Amino acid sequence: MASLSRKRGAGRSVVVERKNLLTVCRFSVKTLLDRSCFETIDDSSPEFVNFVSILEHILSHRLKGQTTWFGYESPRSFWDYLKVACSKVPHNCIRSIESMENVRSSRAKGRAWIRVVLMEKRLSEYISFALKDFKTTRRFFEEGAIMLGEEAGLLADTLIGLNTIDFSFCLKGEGLDDSRPAVIDYTPYLKFTQSADSISSDEEEMRTLGSSGSESSTPDKTATAASIFTEQSNLVSKCKRFEQKYRMALEQKGYLEELVRLREAQLSEAVSHNKALQQSLADTHLSHTLEKQQLEYIIVELQNQLTVLKNNDLRSRQELTAHLTNQWPSPDALDANAVALDTLLYRKSTGQWEEKSFQSLEQLSAGMSLTSNTQGKEETPSLRGLCGSLTSVASYKSLASLRSSECLASPATEISSPGVTPS
Repeated sequence: MASLSRKRGAGRSVVVERKNLLTVCRFSVKTLLDRSCFETIDDSSPEFVNFVSILEHILSHRLKGQTTWFGYESPRSFWDYLKVACSKVPHNCIRSIESMENVRSSRAKGRAWIRVVLMEKRLSEYISFALKDFKTTRRFFEEGAIMLGEEAGLLADTLIGLNTIDFSFCLKGEGLDDSRPAVIDYTPYLKFTQSADSISSDEEEMRTLGSSGSESSTPDKTATAASIFTEQSNLVSKCKRFEQKYRMALEQKGYLEELVRLREAQLSEAVSHNKALQQSLADTHLSHTLEKQQLEYIIVELQNQLTVLKNNDLRSRQELTAHLTNQWPSPDALDANAVALDTLLYRKSTGQWEEKSFQSLEQLSAGMSLTSNTQGKEETPSLRGLCGSLTSVASYKSLASLRSSECLASPATEISSPGVTPS
């Protein structure tokens, strides 16, 4: 029974501690909002120092220790949890915090992270993203922790009001590496409430004091004291009403500032997107212009090459025609250089040349065979090669025209042997 009561007492104390931390966190956020209307919030502001202490206690509430190889648990800092749970936040500052040279300890890195995300106005976004990773949160926190309860979502909604404050911090590491635990100051959040009985007793006391000043005090003095007290109570009530209106106006101002900041962010994003589109359009137009110029240059180059090829082809045709014309003999040259079909036959018996005329190549061959048969043993060398082919250019000449060309050889020419043909 004693152990069961102890467990119940421990669980009740955990619940009370959790509620107190969340309540004090809401008060701290409101205090920061009120202070930001009059001055800039920095490291020297007591409201900010108290808020950071409260946030550290919330993020470290029932945080598990790190188990070593020997089975011991070493204390952890909330930074070990945040750098794992918030590593997938888009455009996060985890790497920049890890790379800071003047901030070395894990506690100092966690404090630097709080200041950076407050200046970026993204503290609520980081906390919400970390709470969505429930597996990592359960791995780092024990049962009953604030980060595992339903109040964690309300905490993220409470912290969204800090996005309306412009924070200014110095991250040189001075004061961040303090190894002492954060201490919460509850004094600003304590309020003395006067009961109705005490108020009535105060009124009676004031009346008594007013009447005991002199026995000869008149009723006018008593009425004056009562009217003064009534006026003071009216002034107090008016002051409370004005304070309530001021707080409502302050909350509306914070909401409108957050809305304006959101719209400005959307507008800047749209403007940057428009600039990117215009830049891409300009780049595309420039590339198309360059491509068009290149194609025009290629077309002109191809036209020039085609003109050159046409001129070369025409010149080649003219040269080929002139070459063929020069190789082909003229009719006068054919008449002068035609091979005579009239041949000379040499007779051995007489040793004289005999002039005969033949009308065709067949007659020439018949005459040569007849001569060889009649003359005996030695044949006269064939003059067929001198005659040429009947299919050649000279074959179209008639025998009469060749005889008339006076190309017949006579015995008077200087031919000493039958083997020599006339030129």
